[in-house]
Amino acid sequence: MKKTITALMLMTCSTWLNAAEVDGMRLWSGPEHTRVVFDLSGQANYKLFELDNPPRVVIDMPDSQLNTRLQVKKNKDIKKVRYSNKDGQLRIVLDLHKKSSNKSFLLKPTDKYGHRLVVDVSQPKAKVEKTVAKVTQKNRDVIIAIDAGHGGEDPGAIGPSGTYEKNVVLKIANELAKAINAEKGMKALLIREGDYYIKHRKRFEKARDHNADLFVSVHADAFHNRKVHGASVYTLSQRGASSEAAKWLAAKENKSDSIGGVVIEDKKDMLSQVLYDLSQNAAMEESHKAAQSVHASMKKVVKLHGRGFGQANFLVLKSPDVPSLLIETGYISNPGDEKNLKNPAHVKKLTQQITQGIRHYFYQSPPPNTWIAAQAKGKKHVVQSGDTLSGIASQFNTSIAAIKSINNKSGNAVRIGEVLYLPN
Repeated sequence: MKKTITALMLMTCSTWLNAAEVDGMRLWSGPEHTRVVFDLSGQANYKLFELDNPPRVVIDMPDSQLNTRLQVKKNKDIKKVRYSNKDGQLRIVLDLHKKSSNKSFLLKPTDKYGHRLVVDVSQPKAKVEKTVAKVTQKNRDVIIAIDAGHGGEDPGAIGPSGTYEKNVVLKIANELAKAINAEKGMKALLIREGDYYIKHRKRFEKARDHNADLFVSVHADAFHNRKVHGASVYTLSQRGASSEAAKWLAAKENKSDSIGGVVIEDKKDMLSQVLYDLSQNAAMEESHKAAQSVHASMKKVVKLHGRGFGQANFLVLKSPDVPSLLIETGYISNPGDEKNLKNPAHVKKLTQQITQGIRHYFYQSPPPNTWIAAQAKGKKHVVQSGDTLSGIASQFNTSIAAIKSINNKSGNAVRIGEVLYLPN
């Protein structure tokens, strides 16, 4: 009798330990899929299957129960959600607008999140013709990919007044795109256009698919010391970080994939890794030039953190053939920076300077077949003894302002041997 009672107690205990409660549901809609995230109280068993007429996704979770109401507001993929919870058997049904291909996986606790069940509902991809400039096309625009960090399930850093980094950097990215598109010969490509998460590799792959000439990732991180403030520009380092702050930032940003809900599966064989590294070394040299130009432009109008320039092993900067840089526009954990990053006037000033830095980089290193390359070709002047900026402007029938803009100069002083690019 004692043995029977003990066995029953063990069985009950085992069932209780494996039971999971569903405490909440969140939806994030992106261009490729709608992500449904269920917050769980612990580890859970589940079974997912699809039904037609009408199309729906069914999730069965034995020994589980629902602790909240589930509802779906207007969504491009999911019409509504239904559920039943009888005898410890939880069934959740997602009614779809159309038949879809679906993927699901469980995530372990990370950062502020506990156990999660993720269901990605994807519609079949339509064949879309790309309307981007080909690298062989004459007088094409240079393409700058602008990547707003975080998004969706991953809010990024959170400011003292509750400001989410993902929202701030999306607004900055949009403003930067406007400034770039206003420049002759330059075109912006937004990597993230809404509140959804994209894994690091997909971000720079999108830039490569659209033949981007430069990749700029925009962030506004946090630090445990709220007094820390200022902007910084970073490039990739595979050997180690340039400072402890850079190392800490890279580790924090690289963690985003696990927060955003990404199952890491990417692997490379040894040969492809060697070829990848060789290609990436050339891109890293150009990345450094571009970052220096943006850094020089930014420091004229915004407070920098320390030197404001660093290197670290950021995953999002690992494109093998697209020069890439990461801009920390400020520390959102600092009340002053948080206020500035929400101020449209500050954001406009910041994005204009970033654009100037990017423009200066391309005039110094114009990609072949671009409109900028055509302007820069043969239009250079090496400063000689006795030269002045006003004299050079008069000699080449242009203005001082135009020369200063192309060469990213803040003052009128010139030095002997300096190479000045001239507007066409």
